[in-house]
Amino acid sequence: MEVSDIHIGKQLQCSYSPQGLAPVPVAAYLTGAAAIPGTGYFNGSVLVGSSALFPLHTAALQITRPDPITNPLAFKAPSIVHIRGLPPPASTPIDVIIGDPAGPVGMTMATTIVLEINAVSKKTLSPLEIDIIALMKKVGVKVDTGAKAETGAKSFAGAEARAGAKAHAGVTVTSGSNITAANATALVVSDAGGNVLATKKTFDIKHPNKEGWRLRHACVEGPEAAVYVRGKLLNSNVITLPDYWDGLVDKESITVNLTQIGHSQDLFIEKVEWGKKVIIKSGNGTTINCYYQVWADRLGKMIVEYPGITPDDDPGDNSEYSIAGCTYDKK
Repeated sequence: MEVSDIHIGKQLQCSYSPQGLAPVPVAAYLTGAAAIPGTGYFNGSVLVGSSALFPLHTAALQITRPDPITNPLAFKAPSIVHIRGLPPPASTPIDVIIGDPAGPVGMTMATTIVLEINAVSKKTLSPLEIDIIALMKKVGVKVDTGAKAETGAKSFAGAEARAGAKAHAGVTVTSGSNITAANATALVVSDAGGNVLATKKTFDIKHPNKEGWRLRHACVEGPEAAVYVRGKLLNSNVITLPDYWDGLVDKESITVNLTQIGHSQDLFIEKVEWGKKVIIKSGNGTTINCYYQVWADRLGKMIVEYPGITPDDDPGDNSEYSIAGCTYDKK
């Protein structure tokens, strides 16, 4: 039978029942005077669109874009599926439901592009999420609460800015350069094992001449393992050097800088006594009033430049050094 139009004023039911038996009414849509009008029930499958694209029975509901040859007017619709709410009221998380605890479902998506626009928020509850993505780009603010575990390679190209603290438990591997702000008083992360070095680059060693003591100094960057003391002299011409410099520094490397206070005093270094004292004199015989800095190189010469690919190529004794990005994680 072929007709141009069919109008069903109440309910449409397309179902199979044995011959001679009345079809079972659909309880969800009610019956009789209480029947919900404009409803339809199919106890088989429904195919919408082009049967050529679904030559096999694969689902209870199969939807394709209409065939432009057999139905060119329907083909003009820009979308295959379009779901729209009716405001008001405002949209809710149950406007579209796919599966539920009573009937959970799995989902497979084979797409070329996905555009997701959330006007308010998005929430995902999942015990495990696995993303296999060639490129991910995010714009805006991201807030993570709770634990996050990542397995595999992670690559950053471009700038990354952080405001606030970041903590790592485990290994962080960086290939390339780490740039830390000019004042290295924030956290410094080693490239080789994810250790976080505290606010200052320091060394802590056994005291060179006091049993049961340790010695901690902050490092100065330069082409030597330098140490220094500084202070002020007033009515004295002797700078007494720390006793722990004995056995720590090369006494022949000691240098002294003086800054005169108040007036010209024609200051000069008369001598350095056994690496323990610096004797100062005034060329014009005035009272000494100055600031001083005394520098010295630690025992053992550091090779500043050498051919190689890694710090292990240093021709010297690497056991004397802790090298950022290479040996902080070697125990």
